[in-house]
Amino acid sequence: MISRNFKNVLVVSVGFLSLFTAYGGLQSLQSSLNAEQGMGVASLSVIYASIILSSMFLPPIMIKNLGCKWTIVAGMACYVSYSFGNLYPGWYTLIPTSVILGLGGSPLWSAKCTYLTISGNLQAARDGKKGSDVINQYFGIFFFIFQSSAVWGNLMSSLIFQQDTSVALIPEEQLQTCGAADCGLNITVNGTSTRPAQKLVEILVGCYIGVGVLAMLIVAVFLDNIDREQSSQFRGNREPFCQTFLATFRLLKDWRLLTLIPLTMYSGFEQSFLSGEYTKNYVTCALGIHFVGYVMMCFGASNSLCSFLFGRLARYTGRAALFFIAALGNFACIIALMFWRPHPDDMVVFFVFPALWGMSDAIWQTQTNALYGILFPRDKEAAFANYRMWESLGFVIAFAYSTFICLEYKLYILLAVLLLTAITYPIVEYHEHKHPTLPVEEGSYLTNTKETTQKDERTIVCQTAM
Repeated sequence: MISRNFKNVLVVSVGFLSLFTAYGGLQSLQSSLNAEQGMGVASLSVIYASIILSSMFLPPIMIKNLGCKWTIVAGMACYVSYSFGNLYPGWYTLIPTSVILGLGGSPLWSAKCTYLTISGNLQAARDGKKGSDVINQYFGIFFFIFQSSAVWGNLMSSLIFQQDTSVALIPEEQLQTCGAADCGLNITVNGTSTRPAQKLVEILVGCYIGVGVLAMLIVAVFLDNIDREQSSQFRGNREPFCQTFLATFRLLKDWRLLTLIPLTMYSGFEQSFLSGEYTKNYVTCALGIHFVGYVMMCFGASNSLCSFLFGRLARYTGRAALFFIAALGNFACIIALMFWRPHPDDMVVFFVFPALWGMSDAIWQTQTNALYGILFPRDKEAAFANYRMWESLGFVIAFAYSTFICLEYKLYILLAVLLLTAITYPIVEYHEHKHPTLPVEEGSYLTNTKETTQKDERTIVCQTAM
């Protein structure tokens, strides 16, 4: 029989799977579906700019007042609003709903990370295991289920858009402009890159709205409110607003968090490149918008399987080895994309890149989330708010220069941030290996007693071997 904590992990995972089946599918299509005046990419920039804003103050306030469960539900409602904005996309519908999504995004992800970290530490204390091992396992299970949303969301879009009868062959002249060979700022409009019929778009977005509402119901009905007592205590003994408001920024005094900023921002850069640049300048340009879903399905499948695999491998290999594999995979892809000239005859290659990218992204997501939970066990809300803030800054910068900088230079920027990450991350890992962070006792989650730490080194649960 599965434990209660494991059941909760599954509920959170399935809820996010359903929610991001909708949002992930829409995000993959924005640069192609709403390409007029760069509206789709602009909406993504607004989303992540709003996430940065909300990361500054909303997560600690909402989580401590509402608890993790109801913060997740509220955040999901914000995501569903963006699907409504895509029913009849325009500047007056996409931008406001993008702001709403962004404001709910950081509390949603911070609450999820906090919930998984608490569940992992609770289960580790009960089973007598290392907290880091259980946390890594829980994040691996979460991302295994969650990342498969890219498969289902893109499968829905591909099957629906396949019904479009206006698809035309791509002229050889356009194929010469695909990839890094051309600047990539102006993809020639033809039958394969124009917007599908409005009726098909409405059917797709209607399906996305349905699965988004389903996600809210799953979490609201089946997820346990494991931090109810903490929330009740906070509401009864309310801290000054300024103290809660500044919790995210106070954590920036910790040099470890500052040193992790390049790693966190790179997560935003690499995800935005695949969903914004690869789909537009390689897939849509050479194959057509109708293939975007299939290519991103490959990314989602690879990401999902590798998340589960690496979540379990971390206890044997340590984080550092996995991060090295992720960096090596992205480095190889970036160099190859600089020279590859996409052509419909190279059909297999279109799927190789997202498969390798999915493997690397699985490591960036599972291990970085787990690392934040392990390094900052007493400031989980503020730590994960910082994670979302700096990751979102990477998204914003990447989407902001998307319509101004040539593809070749975007690849150079991505490579530069990756190399900076390879320099800064080992510093934190080495320090954690030499001076492991002490855990928080199980009792601090379940009672109103003051936080204490275990003194015996045998009970240190927040360290993963290098």
